[in-house]
Amino acid sequence: MIRKNSNKTGRSRRTVLQATGAVGLAAIAGCLSGGDDAEPLENLLEEDPEEYQAVEVGHWWTAGGEEDAFEALVEGFEAEYPDIEIDSSPSPGGAGSALEADIRNRVVDQNPPSTFQVWPGQALTDYTEEDLLYDIDGNVWDDEMREAYHDGPVDVSRPDGEFVAVPINIHRLNNLFYNVDVVEDSGVDPESIDSPSELLEAMEAVNDAGYVGMAQQTASAWSTLQLWAQVLLGEYGVDVYESFIDGNVEENEDEIRDSLTLVVDYSEYFNEDASSMNDWDDASNYINSGEAAFFHQGDWAAGEYEADDDLEYGANWDHVAFPGTEEMYALNMDSFVFPKHNPSPNATLRFLQYAATPEAQERFNQHKGSIPPRTDVSDEAFTPFLQDQMADFQESTDQPPSIAHGLAVAPATQTDIEGAFANFIDNWDVDETYDDLVNSFQ
Repeated sequence: MIRKNSNKTGRSRRTVLQATGAVGLAAIAGCLSGGDDAEPLENLLEEDPEEYQAVEVGHWWTAGGEEDAFEALVEGFEAEYPDIEIDSSPSPGGAGSALEADIRNRVVDQNPPSTFQVWPGQALTDYTEEDLLYDIDGNVWDDEMREAYHDGPVDVSRPDGEFVAVPINIHRLNNLFYNVDVVEDSGVDPESIDSPSELLEAMEAVNDAGYVGMAQQTASAWSTLQLWAQVLLGEYGVDVYESFIDGNVEENEDEIRDSLTLVVDYSEYFNEDASSMNDWDDASNYINSGEAAFFHQGDWAAGEYEADDDLEYGANWDHVAFPGTEEMYALNMDSFVFPKHNPSPNATLRFLQYAATPEAQERFNQHKGSIPPRTDVSDEAFTPFLQDQMADFQESTDQPPSIAHGLAVAPATQTDIEGAFANFIDNWDVDETYDDLVNSFQ
């Protein structure tokens, strides 16, 4: 049974980041208490403890399929370990920013949860640079696990060389969903669109037929940042994308400006209420209702269509890879970590070990709308859409990491990039946004 924890510290833990903003990210990272004074992990672990403390899990999975996914994971764990209670500690909202604020403040106080949901890769570096996470090589990661996991999830689990995270899923970001009836009525064939530039031409045709070209929300910046990343990938390829995330903005000025201009052109075909929508799922309803042709989003959006009894995959809604990214699987992932000053080390170890198993990943991902990072999980329990995603991953030649979700760039850089796109969706000024992106890496 999941116990909900709503009062971990006795004070609001969001105030620090909210008050300091982007500059405060780096400041807080600089003042995080290091892990040097934490007990070595080997001193804390027992092979067969007489009693386990509850595992407090920080997460933002509080609605829809993601809530079902977390509950399925917990049910499986508690069946495996009936003596260990899960203490759910949700921080919903802000595409993960609320949880990030909560966790950072608790880490400062050396009062972390047992484990917490976090994007792996560069998003972990604020914690690893301050030595705040245990190296779990040998205790969780072993030769069998490394062999079973795809290469990309292995790599992002050790951003500084040591294994500090357990990825539990893989999300694909370069999906272009569409309403079958709308594109047919507009005379558009999504399979024949070869580039982001050609997608603009398709949206023009859709608009002429009386529909919304692309559903989108622009009240928050992350989804437009995510869209721009796919435009950059599709129009100019992985090499330019990787050069950008390495900080070589000025070397790719023409490509970056052109891709930003394309997004501005796209915005002419967004739904008129895009600027008043905070949530991606509000925009996705334009596909359900048959008012829009296209919608770009991560694979989690498929859950919105699969939950609608009036819509059938392939017949009413479908998807293609974002034009120009057909052989790519743009990555986002969720993972769990083992923070130092841990309140329940023995129970936390067993939770992380379970999260890495095929059973846990089958339970979690079929509800989450994502695919397992392990290669040995059968696709039989998954929907036809996710089975197609699993096949696409196997056939992909490149798996570029997400900028919008923290895998690709350091947290301070990501915050500055998000700030650039917050201004972009307000003024659609390519020159200003380009300058902001240059400054994001300085």
